[in-house]
Amino acid sequence: MAKKSIYSAIDVGTTKTCAVLANISENNAMRILGVGVAPTRGVQKGIVVNIDEAKIAIKEAVRKAEHSSGLKIESAWVGVTGRHISCTNSRSAVAISRGDRLVASDDLGRVLSAAKSIEVEGDRQLLHVIPRQYILDGNVGVKNPVGLHGFRLDVDAHIITAAAAAVQNVVKCIRSLNIEVEELVLEPLASAEAVLRPDEKDAGVILADIGGGTTDIAVFRDGSVWHTSVISVGGYQITRDIAIGLGIPFNVAEELKKKYGNLSYDKPPEAEKVETTGLGIGDGHSILRQDLDDIIRARVEEILRLIPMELPPSEYSSLLPAGLVLTGGAANLPGTEMLAQDILHMPVRVGVPTGMAGLSDILYDPAYSTVVGLVLWAMHHAKDEPRQPQGFSRGKAESLARYMATPIRRLLEK
Repeated sequence: MAKKSIYSAIDVGTTKTCAVLANISENNAMRILGVGVAPTRGVQKGIVVNIDEAKIAIKEAVRKAEHSSGLKIESAWVGVTGRHISCTNSRSAVAISRGDRLVASDDLGRVLSAAKSIEVEGDRQLLHVIPRQYILDGNVGVKNPVGLHGFRLDVDAHIITAAAAAVQNVVKCIRSLNIEVEELVLEPLASAEAVLRPDEKDAGVILADIGGGTTDIAVFRDGSVWHTSVISVGGYQITRDIAIGLGIPFNVAEELKKKYGNLSYDKPPEAEKVETTGLGIGDGHSILRQDLDDIIRARVEEILRLIPMELPPSEYSSLLPAGLVLTGGAANLPGTEMLAQDILHMPVRVGVPTGMAGLSDILYDPAYSTVVGLVLWAMHHAKDEPRQPQGFSRGKAESLARYMATPIRRLLEK
């Protein structure tokens, strides 16, 4: 079956909802056909808390994307996040039953099926089962065991689960607009598709997507995901601190953060003031930029210090060769990169989606890494192919689709 060429993605964030339609050419070039962005209500820290309000934001973002593209969104790849996300690593094994002891694609299917057969509590749902590496007769680091001789095949898999109720609420919002959900994708995995380089994933890298309500973390090593986590702190908390600390409305605090927030060492003098008359406060109130930056710095430092605390302690030192890649809306604050380097003592860069044509101007921004990454994820997984370590043959993976697709398909069919 021919792979489709037009993909739709919806990112329901805490502060904004974004919908994108994109065309992927035969040489994998991405052309953005339509973009829609709407302010989000009814979502807190990545979790839908008011379905009616969340639906309004999704509907508006979809309407704008459809209007700009002249196309209709009938199905979409949708991002999910929230503190309810949980991950674990599991090892499963099967015997190679063929007489010639050659590993076949069916053997991979059996070992992956065993990996996803872990017990999951009734209120939780499997989201992803991602092979990290294969072990053949005790030899670790095997990328593609098909065709090799062996007696026992093990797989180290990264298992991601989500609260079933939280995921169902997202699905309900999307389906209420007559849009089918192609697949639910953990947001840091999507963001990684948009901003991480293959060499970074091979060497070992940490991705931190600082969004409106959460900071989403994914660790990659040897070309595959090694760890994922979600912290319930993001840009919303920075704005809230500004509003409380300076005694100003939340919307004014958000404008001040975006327009004047600066964490760099080379910045205006401490005494420079910001007039708020044009930002919704009519009394000519003025604020010292140093006060604004001090409040922002305190919260950003907290978020940055929380990132290594979410990593597996025993592996922390070995996961850092490529350092940290920051993305998400908060990564737009000037000086965040240097501040992170000083605090975490590792290489840091800001990841921005690239390589797009068409109506893509707005998307060249860390705030849109997730929605761009969802399109890329869709491009790579449109045939429901399982996520494989680097080097695995796409053709031989086709027969394994049923093993990896089952968990999320069951959820979407409810």
